[in-house]
Amino acid sequence: MYADKKRLKDNKLTLRFDDYEFELIIAMAAYQGEQPSAYLRELVLREAEAQLPQISVIKS
Repeated sequence: MYADKKRLKDNKLTLRFDDYEFELIIAMAAYQGEQPSAYLRELVLREAEAQLPQISVIKS
């Protein structure tokens, strides 16, 4: 089913936010029309790629 089994998204991290941070994330995700977890995932990977431009992990 997957050409590269390492692309399967089955690794999980837990993040904790205070009420203000959480409300900001929910509002930004809604503004973008995305689920909060998908919004954060894309944001984190985009920032990681900006920090390490020679490594591309985001596949469109």
